[in-house]
This record gives sequence, structure tokens and C-alpha cells, in this order.
Amino acid sequence: MVFGKNKYGLIATSLLFVAVCILSSCNKTPGYGRRTAAKPGKTSATTGAQFSFDANDSTNFVVTRMSKQVVGPNLKYIQGGRAVIGSQEQDIMAFRDNVERTVTIASFYMDETEITNNDYKEFIFNIRKKVSADSVSKLEPSDRVWEGAMSYNDVYDTYYYRFPGFNFYPVAGVTWSQANAYTKWRTEYVNELMRQKQGIDSTLNKNQLIERGVAMPEYRLPNEAEWEYAAKAMIGTQYMDENQEYGRIYPWDGRGVRNPYNIKRRGKQGEMLANFKRGRGDYAGIAGGVSNDGDIIPANVYDYPPNDFGLYNMAGNMNEWVQDVYRPLSFTDFDDLNPLRKDGIYDEAKDYGTTLIDDNYRVYKGGSWRDVAYWLSPGTRRFMHQDSATNHIGFRCAMISVGATGK
Repeated sequence: MVFGKNKYGLIATSLLFVAVCILSSCNKTPGYGRRTAAKPGKTSATTGAQFSFDANDSTNFVVTRMSKQVVGPNLKYIQGGRAVIGSQEQDIMAFRDNVERTVTIASFYMDETEITNNDYKEFIFNIRKKVSADSVSKLEPSDRVWEGAMSYNDVYDTYYYRFPGFNFYPVAGVTWSQANAYTKWRTEYVNELMRQKQGIDSTLNKNQLIERGVAMPEYRLPNEAEWEYAAKAMIGTQYMDENQEYGRIYPWDGRGVRNPYNIKRRGKQGEMLANFKRGRGDYAGIAGGVSNDGDIIPANVYDYPPNDFGLYNMAGNMNEWVQDVYRPLSFTDFDDLNPLRKDGIYDEAKDYGTTLIDDNYRVYKGGSWRDVAYWLSPGTRRFMHQDSATNHIGFRCAMISVGATGK
């Protein structure tokens, strides 16, 4: 009989233990622990309602599992951080319009190459379906940028943009306004291709597509600080945790424009690391010599070695439009987090005695095939009217990084 009582006591104790475990588990977040975009759980943490994971479901609350941002084609990840930007070369032009300063740049993506003739022809081909013939003609790059009253460049007038041999050379003759139009088209076009590929309902609006992770952030021109930060590519140069003992005059190590290594980068020691003008009348060097780079005009966008972010031609080949309005004193007004000059606030056009300072003038960076080495330094800056075009200014696109990977 005593044995029987002990038996029932044991059962009661076991049941009590199970009940305590059940009750204690109710005091914890049920089932999932720390939730992330990649592991959101199956039910709401606050209401307990079931999530829908059907991207085409527009009647229930839809949650999308996402481990990382979907990255568009041709983009390289640029990890943000603290950086010293500004001119690190002697200011021989005495502009003093980009004094060194410390800023922080958020992580973003940037095209690994300049936009090519082939890329731009794709844009023109597709935009014809949406706009008038007159509008298309206004978006065409100007062939006349190759004309010269005292030079013979007629072949480039006719062939540079259209001939297949130049397909992967950087597009020239494009204004800032045309480059901006390209970024808007590219955003819409790539997002539509992405929607079709994933079989998402075309009736969903933009916000619904963003919530389902199938609408990428917009392609756009990089702002000046992003461009300069990406060009310098100072990653891997720090010591003692967060100290850097030297900067970079160019987007590569060293003070020269030739490859100092016999194994690093793309090969031969002494090769030029950028396509630029060496001096008055000298665009390529002497024929037949090992020092002749052979590139008298712009070169294929992949021809020169990339910098440490994997970006090609961040010095030389083509100057590149950036988003910013030009002001010589921007560095005194900029925020120290993601600086951008959107317009003339705090440094108005009326304060200058020249008509070349207003909100229609945009910054371009990087140096080109027809610039001397001084302009290859990422800290140098120049400006031109946003509706002007030349044979030495092109562009590439950027995109902000949204949401940390796996978080």
C-alpha cells in the first residue's frame, strides 16, 4: 500500500514538473529566439497571428524571408566607414575647393565599370517604346563632341558610339541630364525584369513590391563623397585596429602612375595603371616601345586593373558625372555623414561674381584619356553645365545598401 502511494506521488510530481515547464515556456518568446529578416518565424511575435509567405497574396499579411539585399547586375559592394576625403595632392590649380576632412560614408554599391556604348544603346532601344521620337533624339549621345576645327576626328564622329568594335568602350557625349535619365530607366527596367523572373503579380504596387523584396533601391549617380571614397579604396591599409598611416594620391598604392610590381595587379612591371595624357601632345607614348599604352582615345572599360574595391578606371579613361551641384565651398557646409550638395543652400549663387556658379553646374571626377596625371587624383574636382557634353565625360551608377546581411 505504501508502494502504491509512492507510485501516485511520483506521477503527481512528474505532472507538476511538466506543468511548470509548460508555464515557464509561456514566459519566453515562443519557438524562434532572436528573429531576423532571414528567420522571421511563422507567427507574429506580438499577436501570434500566422504569417503568409506567398508573395502574390494581397489579402493577408505577407512576410518575406530575406537573408541579404538582392544586388543588381554589374554592381560591387562598397563597405562604408570613416574616411578622410579631400585633396591629398598639391593644389596646383589653387582652387582650394576640396579641403581634407573626416566623414562617414554609408555602405553602397557601385558599377564596376563605366557605362559602355553597348549599355547606352540598350537604353535607347528600350526607351523608344515609351517616349516620342523627339524625346529619344534628346537622349542620344552627341557625336559632335568628337569634332574639331583643327583636328581630324571624323571617324569617331561616325563610328565611336555605333560601331560594334567600340561596344565596350565608355559612352561619351552624354550630359548629366541624360545620365540621370539613364539611371531612372535602369531602375524601372531591372526591377521589372526581377518581378517577371520571380513570377510576382504585376498588379502589386511599388510599396507592395518593396515589402516583398523584389524592388531594388534606385540606381542613381553616385554623390561626390561616395565616388571619392570608392576611388581611394583605402580598405586593408590600416594598422593597430583603426589607424591609417598614409593616404592615396591615386586609386592604387604608390606615388607613380606605373605598376611598381612584377606580379601584382595585371602583370608587367612598369605598365601604366590608367589611361591618361602624359604631357602636351603625348596621349600614348612612342610606338613600338614597351611604355606605349596604345590607348590614344578611351579604352575598353576592362583594360586597366581594378582598385581594391574591384572598380575599373576610377582614374583615367573617362571623367565621370556625380550627383552634386558644384560649389567651391561645399566642404565647409557638408554634413559629416553621407555628405551631398543637392542645391545652393548656404552657399548661394548670388554670392559669386560669375555666371558659372548656379544649380545647373554639376561636379565631375576622375580624370580622363585627355587629362594629365594631376586630375587622376580622387580629390580633384571640376564642373560643367548639366546639359553640356564632351568626349571625356561618362558616368557609372550607384545604389544604396539597405539592410544588413542576415539581420
